[in-house]
Amino acid sequence: MVMKRIRPIGLTYLGLVVLTVIYSCTSKDHSIKMKGSDTEVNLAVNLAEKFTAIDPSFSIAISGGGSGLGITSLLNGQADIANSSRPLSEEEIEQFKKKDIALKTVVFAEDATAFIVHKDLPLEELDLETLAKILDGTIKNWNELTPVNLPINIYGRQSSSGTYSFVKKKLKIEFSAAAKEMTGNAQIIEGVKVDKSGVGYIGAGYVGDEPETKQGIRLIKIKETPTAVAYSPNDIEAINNSLYFFQRPLYQFVIASSWEKVRPFIEFEQSDKGKEIIKDHGYYIKD
Repeated sequence: MVMKRIRPIGLTYLGLVVLTVIYSCTSKDHSIKMKGSDTEVNLAVNLAEKFTAIDPSFSIAISGGGSGLGITSLLNGQADIANSSRPLSEEEIEQFKKKDIALKTVVFAEDATAFIVHKDLPLEELDLETLAKILDGTIKNWNELTPVNLPINIYGRQSSSGTYSFVKKKLKIEFSAAAKEMTGNAQIIEGVKVDKSGVGYIGAGYVGDEPETKQGIRLIKIKETPTAVAYSPNDIEAINNSLYFFQRPLYQFVIASSWEKVRPFIEFEQSDKGKEIIKDHGYYIKD
């Protein structure tokens, strides 16, 4: 889990805090708690650092742990913002209704889920049916797909992860019981880069330039059928045209009672500077 308190170090935030808020705010009123998606946590930390450099009256505490944890924290009054890489489930919507907790929803970026293998595995692309059979354990050895005779090791996420839920829902599968449950994207990359039989799924924003030489992993292109065109999660044109199968919006759920407090930060995310930071992290803005 990543926990970071962003310390104020800069200038006033361009007058976006309205007078009624300025007069009523205490230090507590400018303390924001943000929890949830590991896919979003590094981006959230960078956005918060840049925002508090502009408005030093804010203190923002950020932790990961998965989308489900962030949403549960909202329900329990332990967060103002839940970062989530999936929408609310019907059950969660009902839980908020029962507690009479109103939410505001912000979609601030577009993400793609990338599938990775060790850099030495001679595999370039997969269709959805084959990918599903790998992740549910039907295909157990790489020799069914490549010349490499190694048992497949799956590096996945815990069930509280929005990425876990997203992949499971898109492929309509149950993950293999043998799949390793890693705590985040960085751990999956570390696992796969030292395991020549490894395969995993991560947020594409965690894939750097030249992943084979710098991270020891290979991105797998995805095609919907065996005869379809395969697309990479870092293909900007494909993302802009919604051609990559595993792309999704990234959400921030905000407690309505906290909205006035967090609104300056949300407005910063939506500013040109915020959008530049989002893109620099490997995510996308779709107007």
